[in-house]
Formats: sequence, C-alpha cells, structure tokens
Amino acid sequence: MRVNMPLSGRECTYPADQRLISTTDLRGLLTSCNDEFVAVSGFSREQLIGSPHNLVRHPEMPAQVFAQMWEYLKAGKSWMGIVKNRCSNGDHYWVNTYVTPVLEQGRVVGYESVRVKPDADQVRRASALYARLNQGRAAVSL
Repeated sequence: MRVNMPLSGRECTYPADQRLISTTDLRGLLTSCNDEFVAVSGFSREQLIGSPHNLVRHPEMPAQVFAQMWEYLKAGKSWMGIVKNRCSNGDHYWVNTYVTPVLEQGRVVGYESVRVKPDADQVRRASALYARLNQGRAAVSL
C-alpha cells in the first residue's frame, strides 16, 4: 500500500456545496479531475493526471476499505464511503465519496468519483472505525 508522507495534522476544509470529481482508467490512473479537486488536493493538474489516484491516499486509511471498494468496482457495482485524503502539503481532508464504473458499449472503461464534504458525525464514526481496523480489531465492537 502506498504511504504518503509527511503529515501535518491539519485539516483542510472546503465548502459543503463543492463537488470534487475525478475519473481514472481501469488501473486507477487519473484521467481527469475538476478544478475543485485540484484546489483541495494541493497538487497541480499536471501532477495529478496520469498518476495513481492513491497519490492523495492518507496513510491512516485502512487497506481493507480500498479492498472492499475495488471488490465492488470490479464486480461492476458502485461504492460509497467516507475517506480521509492527504493534500500535497501533508494536510488532510475528508470526503464522502461515490465511485462508479464508467461504461462504454457495455464495457467498464474506467471509474468516476464524486465527492462531497461529510458531516461531523460521519467523520467521527469513520475515524473510530478506521482506528479499530488499523489496530487489527473487528470493524464492529461486540
């Protein structure tokens, strides 16, 4: 798994009505992104396009989350979840992301992700879940 460093511990915020949008090819390489995604990530468009989408992966994100996402996507299903991403300067930002396969003539040719700002409760719950998973504990406490 890619480990992006360094980390600043600071959260980057963005307006709740903003949509961060990107597309990738089948291997997860960025093929397009909107200006809002560029601005929040802190990477230039030139740094983003052609790079693996996990360029913005925060190292505190459990691998299991992305394994589940890819399982869904490769089965032709959409996936939705709360994700903590890393900005180019080490800050982080949270997104409520919806990822879906892009079809052309019935074939999956890539993936599109549309992200919005999650509310504080979603971030709190995701943080607790990810902490449990990163400690090797079960997703749900029994």
